[in-house]
Amino acid sequence: MGYVQQRTESRLRSNVDGGSTGMNCVFVVDDEPSMRASLSSLFRSVNLRVELFASAQEFLNHKRGDSPSCLVLDIRLPGVSGLDFQAQLQKAGIRIPIVFMTGHGDIPMSVRAMKAGAIDFLAKPFRDQDMLDAVAAALRRDEAAREAERSTRELRHSFEQLTAREQEVMKLVTSGLLNKQIASKLGLSEITIKIHRSRAMKKMKAGSLPELVRMSESLGVHPPKGDEP
Repeated sequence: MGYVQQRTESRLRSNVDGGSTGMNCVFVVDDEPSMRASLSSLFRSVNLRVELFASAQEFLNHKRGDSPSCLVLDIRLPGVSGLDFQAQLQKAGIRIPIVFMTGHGDIPMSVRAMKAGAIDFLAKPFRDQDMLDAVAAALRRDEAAREAERSTRELRHSFEQLTAREQEVMKLVTSGLLNKQIASKLGLSEITIKIHRSRAMKKMKAGSLPELVRMSESLGVHPPKGDEP
């Protein structure tokens, strides 16, 4: 398990169940007013924020916030199908977990949706609890993804605070080289390498070498080719 994933799971476990629910948002895209009203009532009953749209274009034109969210999307929409809209979102780099619903679903549709990353594919009429379970799973996924992104940004910021020499030493240390090997490679004393290594670990807030290695892997930080052990 990578450092960012460990940190993300730790933070998510520290949240009290339902503690952030009021901030989470469910976007509903369905051209049937009665379905939008029904889903709005359902989600609000469990303290979720809901925003409703009659078409995919309405959703795209809407400015979305930065809180965990998911998209409940009808498979048949005016202008563009839900599956095609899913592909458009992915192409545009809009990463939001999707729960599909349809009154005309079939196996090929559901397989395509799930392969493209959908959380669930619910046939109308569906049980309220099935929809709530699917949305809860979607929100957990989005929250985890956002937390992982935050952790990676924090790691990247910490790494950028290192001096060029500290970054160089960190790359070599986490590649498996010993202090004396790094000292020889860089033409420095072993004690100097130990100082740079200690400072790098302190700035990265790494409690151990294995943790520093996991941080390096998460950042994709590696020494130049030829410098590996």
